[in-house]
Amino acid sequence: MSLSRLMLSSAIMIALSACQTQPTREAGAPATSAPVAAATPADADRFIADINARTKLDYPEQTAAAWLSVTYINGDSQLIAAKTNERALGDLKRNVEKAVQFDGLPLKPDTARALKLLKLSTSMPAPKDPARLSRLTSLATKLEGAYGSGKYCRDGETDDQCRDLVQLSEVLAEHKDYDAQLDAWQGWHSVARPMRADYQEFAGLINEGGKELGFADVGEMWRSGYDMSPAEFEVETDRLWDQVKPLYEQLHCYVRNELVEKYGDKGAVGGMIPAHLTGNMWAQQWGNIYDMLEPYPGVSSLDISSALRAQRDAEFAKLKKDAGNPSDPAKLVELGRQADLASAKSMTRLAEDFYVSLDMPKLPDSFWTKSQLVQPRDRDVVCHASAWDMNFSGDVRIKQCIAPTEDELTTIYHELGHVYYYLAYNALPPLFQGGAHDGFHEAIGDTVVLSLTPKYLNSVGLVGTPNVSKEAVINEQMKLALDKVAFLPFGKLIDQWRWGVFSGRITPENYNQAWWDLRAKYQGVAPAIARTEQDFDPGAKYHVPGNTPYTRYFLAHILQFQFQKALCDAGGHTGPLHECSIYGNKEAGKRFWAMLQKGSSQAWQPTLKELTGTEQMDASAILDYFAPLMTWLQEKNKSQQCGWVK
Repeated sequence: MSLSRLMLSSAIMIALSACQTQPTREAGAPATSAPVAAATPADADRFIADINARTKLDYPEQTAAAWLSVTYINGDSQLIAAKTNERALGDLKRNVEKAVQFDGLPLKPDTARALKLLKLSTSMPAPKDPARLSRLTSLATKLEGAYGSGKYCRDGETDDQCRDLVQLSEVLAEHKDYDAQLDAWQGWHSVARPMRADYQEFAGLINEGGKELGFADVGEMWRSGYDMSPAEFEVETDRLWDQVKPLYEQLHCYVRNELVEKYGDKGAVGGMIPAHLTGNMWAQQWGNIYDMLEPYPGVSSLDISSALRAQRDAEFAKLKKDAGNPSDPAKLVELGRQADLASAKSMTRLAEDFYVSLDMPKLPDSFWTKSQLVQPRDRDVVCHASAWDMNFSGDVRIKQCIAPTEDELTTIYHELGHVYYYLAYNALPPLFQGGAHDGFHEAIGDTVVLSLTPKYLNSVGLVGTPNVSKEAVINEQMKLALDKVAFLPFGKLIDQWRWGVFSGRITPENYNQAWWDLRAKYQGVAPAIARTEQDFDPGAKYHVPGNTPYTRYFLAHILQFQFQKALCDAGGHTGPLHECSIYGNKEAGKRFWAMLQKGSSQAWQPTLKELTGTEQMDASAILDYFAPLMTWLQEKNKSQQCGWVK
């Protein structure tokens, strides 16, 4: 699974998915703002009404500027985005300062919640000083642009020979040549080196903005968005990790031993998995090397990518035939582009059909005309997949460079989860148009992906008739675990690193060492070549230069299984959880849609309880889902030396 998540430019996430809830304690008010004695509850109601009205008017300009900055990367679009963000963040800062006058008043519940959401409605709090605000927005745009336009050029290569992230990732996914994989991995990570100084300055500026809002640092501000105190939230994430850690450790042991079997001594680094051998640039998911790790080769075919490529190639052949089988290279390239787009649309239609089968609406016509579905040939874009609500009123889009692969297909299902969340809560005031918490937003589409069972995939022509056997079940579970379970520690450690940076526990002189220390601690993953403080390996992951909080993805990987269990129960499923697909189940869809419609209008705990019956996030559904695989792994690993040096 591609960790493509709600990727609006973080600087303009002022009333959408980053709208999060205030902790039970007050996070603190700006020291420069004094209470206004004359303020009344009615004034607070009017203030929030004005904020919602103004946001609905201004937001389309902000999202349009952000859209252009990542789909047409150049100096002009970056300047427009930076200046638009500068105005938006300045307005937000002033509104937050004005909101303090209503502290302590007996407010209507909706007004009180809206005020709390307002105070936490950006992941990029801005300094009050206009010059520093301007510098912040310029850095934010520059960092995102550097990531989107990054290319690796070996000595002597011309510009047209340089490779971007998509091309370098393909080398890792093919996993045919150890040295080629290492070169591609090192090449992309070299792209991040120039970001180091800019990121250090950027982190200092948002920390300054966070402190002006009364927080100790930006990390505390981010952790304050979960209807509990920052300290309670840290304890909660640790508890969830402890629940799933034994399953991850068993999977790690199996994968590492298989890599050693293939690569010899080069298959492990001090008991850890070499970062470039997992089939993924960040070693966050290992599904691309499933063919090396398949427990029972040949028992069942789960090769979705081959079916998708065959469909794309069939479309290309048809286009060539209809055009008289031209030999002109330029014409063939154009026909190939048409086939790519047709394939991308077909894959997206398939994902749309799943949501529609749950009684959710069809996507609006504008989605199909305004989304970016394939990588353009004429300009740089940020290919990292993202879902966009452009105006709070139904102009929804995705931005993705879709290729005919399983990874890209599941990413589409994921991104449409965001889109349908937008459509479900678009009737709410803008300040309530967000997930119950940010992990909810990321979990919706991934919950649907859990329903892409072999039986479902067979019904849509992507795999053959499923093999019903214990061996087939283990194969299926391994394939999914290489994405879902392997991701869990990575989902947790990204913000562990940033929280340390923001708090000062991790100093600039130790950025890279601290990064790899955390990756060793949580993932048991290590670089195969020496890394130094000249490198900035965190910057090789989009969400760091893009300033997108990441714990949401860890939480989403917990919640999606919890959601799936509740939806399967509601839909009448009685067998093992891993066999359940909610495709076409109207009752499950009704329950799902009802949750989506709540947006962030109430705390996440009651929203969770309405669907699952409990107010506590719980990873037991993951353990239930992967119970067959866990038993198999424990038996497989019992003679192996598991664990690693941290």
